[in-house]
Amino acid sequence: MSCFPCFGPRRREASGRINDSGCSRSASTFVVESSGSGKKVASGDGERSTSARKFTFRDLATATQNFKETNLIGEGGFGRVFKGRLDSGQVVAIKQLKHDGPQGSKEFLVEVLLLIMLRHPNLVSLIGYSAEGDERLLVYEYMPKGSLEDHLFDLSPNKPPLDWNRRVNIALGAAKGLTYLHDVSSPPVIFRDMKAANILLDDDFNPKLSDFGLAKFGPVGDRTHVSTRVMGTYGYCAPDYAMSGKLTLKSDVYSFGVLLLELITGRRAFDPSRARAERKLTIWSRPFLNDRRKFLQLVDPSLKGRYPPRAFHQLVVIASMCLQEQAHVRPIIADVVFALDHVASQPYVEGSDSKIMKSSTSPS
Repeated sequence: MSCFPCFGPRRREASGRINDSGCSRSASTFVVESSGSGKKVASGDGERSTSARKFTFRDLATATQNFKETNLIGEGGFGRVFKGRLDSGQVVAIKQLKHDGPQGSKEFLVEVLLLIMLRHPNLVSLIGYSAEGDERLLVYEYMPKGSLEDHLFDLSPNKPPLDWNRRVNIALGAAKGLTYLHDVSSPPVIFRDMKAANILLDDDFNPKLSDFGLAKFGPVGDRTHVSTRVMGTYGYCAPDYAMSGKLTLKSDVYSFGVLLLELITGRRAFDPSRARAERKLTIWSRPFLNDRRKFLQLVDPSLKGRYPPRAFHQLVVIASMCLQEQAHVRPIIADVVFALDHVASQPYVEGSDSKIMKSSTSPS
């Protein structure tokens, strides 16, 4: 169950081969060196400027017009996010952490250090930070389309739903970012907070993982897991991790499976506004995931039949495999990327004759 036979033989680039310790052979240890006003990171892909700049609180207050309400673009348990403009003219997103919020000094430091070290097209870029007194602020690249959550749930009448092709491409990009964390970074990094709110979108709806405050370095060598208190968002947490506190790379794979279900169904991982039996997405969907004749009942009504039947079926199978109760049965995320690549190679074409998926469609 750790591969996808119906998607053809799995290929992996030479640079992504995994050695016995579970780390990429091509990914050398990260080295951070001072270099002028910025820093450079040495990795398997060569040196990259991190440009992680230390700001004063005054700098960021000025950038946000003293944290003006009209510049507020997001808010959560961690704090508030404002749109700002630096003195260079660059537009940025500035996250101001709550003084007594769940993301404290330790999580702040983890996020700063990780985003200085890790660079990938599907990870949000850290521009800088500020730590003065009890103020903790993070400065990120600005993502104009907001989060995936903004485009998937509770849409206003004038906001079009995400089409099939964009959903698949967002899933693929998010999985590539996760693969970088699991397979390329050394030691591997467990994201631990995969959810729609933490996937940000640029003008072309390209996704980037964000919010690394809960991330943990994964097991290396002979270790199978890291033990930690259970953290994350309700509805996304893997059952094995929730019960034991044993965190593995497969914990992320389960959370990613929940995300795929959200993209397929248009439903939240947990929605208290629904009837009790439908509140938790994984519980509501289980009868449909276990019976291929019922796959159609999972489809988001807002797609209005505009999806390719075969690719839809394959995406449901991928989600189902990621959501296996036993961690060792779930695929590794690199295999999920390969399977999603295959789904993405079958885009929906408007006007095609495959708008309606019949329940009798045979599995691939």
